Amino acid sequence: MTAADPTLAPESVPLHREGLTPPALPAAAIPEHVALVMDGNGRWANSRGLTRTEGHRVGESTMMDVIAGGVELGIKEMSVYAFSTENWRRSPAEVRFLMGFARTVLRAQTDDLNDWGVQVRWVGREPKLWKSVLKEVRRAERITAGNSTMILNMCLNYGGRAEIADAARAIGQEIAAGRLKPGAITEKTIQRHLYSPTMRDVDLFIRTSGEQRTSNFLLWSSSYAELYFTDLPWPEFNRAELWKACAAYASRNRRFGTAIDAVAESTKDTGDPEGAGDGE
Repeated sequence: MTAADPTLAPESVPLHREGLTPPALPAAAIPEHVALVMDGNGRWANSRGLTRTEGHRVGESTMMDVIAGGVELGIKEMSVYAFSTENWRRSPAEVRFLMGFARTVLRAQTDDLNDWGVQVRWVGREPKLWKSVLKEVRRAERITAGNSTMILNMCLNYGGRAEIADAARAIGQEIAAGRLKPGAITEKTIQRHLYSPTMRDVDLFIRTSGEQRTSNFLLWSSSYAELYFTDLPWPEFNRAELWKACAAYASRNRRFGTAIDAVAESTKDTGDPEGAGDGE
């Protein structure tokens, strides 16, 4: 499949594309939660003599194509970094465009997402977020609330450090009110106070456009995520590239802090007593 076509109207992105079939990965090898840093829209556009905002417009079609590919593959949850708490530092013109664009995307795409069985959830901070954007995302949440094929976390006005700080503040308020003892705080306590307490841990974290950093995205939930970086700018990413990333994920050995001592196992098999008792 070629890159997203800039002339393709976003509403025309189909759930299935003729001639494209997702890879036959074992169910256990498919990442349940994929996080996406959709980077490179502006640079892609500038390199073609277009404005940064035109890059964001093309990126909308890419996002819908990738979501469709996730539904086809059987991914249960997807998080997209639509607007970060740091994005407010961009030029006022670009901020205005991005807020208005987020509102327009939600309004235009909710029906298709609903038809695909996607449940939309907003993840982020309310302060500073445009009320018109919040209105649209709440509408999308209401319309898609009964869907169970995939959860789509629209991370708008989101920052990983802000999320943890807000959780700590809420926990502190519970302690001050006498509802919680400091000694009773666990990782589960923090999880309950995150923006989306039921969010799965991220399995696969994808970033486009050649940058190799997480940029303050889902810091808590991505603690054991497999990282996948591609040089393709977001407008040139697509569902086939998503499947490629998922196939790479399926080939990795996720140990979550455990390890297998291959040497100790081999000496045990040969009966070598010198291999016994190693603590590492």
